[in-house]
Amino acid sequence: MEVKIERTKTPKPKPDEGKLGFGNYYTDHMFIMNYDEGEGWHDPRIVPYAPFALDPAAMVLHYAQEVFEGLKAYRSDSGDILLFRPEKNMERLNRSCDRLCIPPIDEAFAVEAIKELVRVDQDWVPHAEGTSLYIRPFIFATDAHVGVHPAHHLIFSVILSPVGAYYPEGLNPVKIYVEDKYVRAVKGGVGFTKTGGNYATSLKAQDVAEKLGYTQVLWLDGVERRYVEEVGTMNVFFVLDGEVVTPSLETGSILGGITRMSCIEILKDWGCNVSERRISVEELVQAYDEGRLLEAFGSGTAAVISPIGELRVGDKVMQINRGEIGELSQKLYDTLTGIQWGKQPDKFGWTVKVN
Repeated sequence: MEVKIERTKTPKPKPDEGKLGFGNYYTDHMFIMNYDEGEGWHDPRIVPYAPFALDPAAMVLHYAQEVFEGLKAYRSDSGDILLFRPEKNMERLNRSCDRLCIPPIDEAFAVEAIKELVRVDQDWVPHAEGTSLYIRPFIFATDAHVGVHPAHHLIFSVILSPVGAYYPEGLNPVKIYVEDKYVRAVKGGVGFTKTGGNYATSLKAQDVAEKLGYTQVLWLDGVERRYVEEVGTMNVFFVLDGEVVTPSLETGSILGGITRMSCIEILKDWGCNVSERRISVEELVQAYDEGRLLEAFGSGTAAVISPIGELRVGDKVMQINRGEIGELSQKLYDTLTGIQWGKQPDKFGWTVKVN
């Protein structure tokens, strides 16, 4: 399909790259494609950024049939604009689509559409150190019908946002609160998908954590309430002596992060002992008490690597690595961002040039 392009006649002023924050500004254009039952996905176009017109009975507003993704475009020192493993995001988007009864998209076409949109708005890819262009593809049901069934009409859209650090701490270690009351996801549910409901269910615990002075929540499994799953916006890793542990995806209640996958592949390439397995809070506390919990960090598109300097389990506060970033966390961050910004050789073939 050919992507039609309608350029804006009223371009926006660019924000101060030193004060971007995360998710505060949006570029001049967006990508849209429609799905209608019997016709399939059709009419791909890039148009000026503008609000959607939705019927008050649009099914997404009542039954939350929607999915989304998140990736970034990076400007290298040479001026190239790079994407990081975009095909993996589109594969994951289709896994989410399947679980939410949304018709699959053509993954290769979606990557090309994203590249075209980034090319159109390439002047919005920031230049400042540590900044990037966040890319948000999403699909939602538009049927004007109050009734629970899979949608017959949907929109696939992509918007772009120049961003800085996701957490105000930047690369400084964050404080994480282990949630033992509320549940985010269970086996058989939608925990492995990227859908808004997963994040809506996390808001209450997040609010509690923030009031206690913590940046994020670490979720436990929804059945036994003792096995670590993921942080609200990140997968999580623990360095226990000579073993790097991250929770297994086999339960189906954890999002399989692209950054998580990349961390595992890099660590194994370095010869590290990496385990994808169940790990309980009790094991973490014991390892901490015995001096074997050397590092902890989160991984995700938004923050890349976020070192964890403090974990609170009930009334027990565990300061990890003296509240400082660990050697392995720093090395992973430097390697991943080095590849993403084109500062290091991409031996894995992960980056895709846009311009």
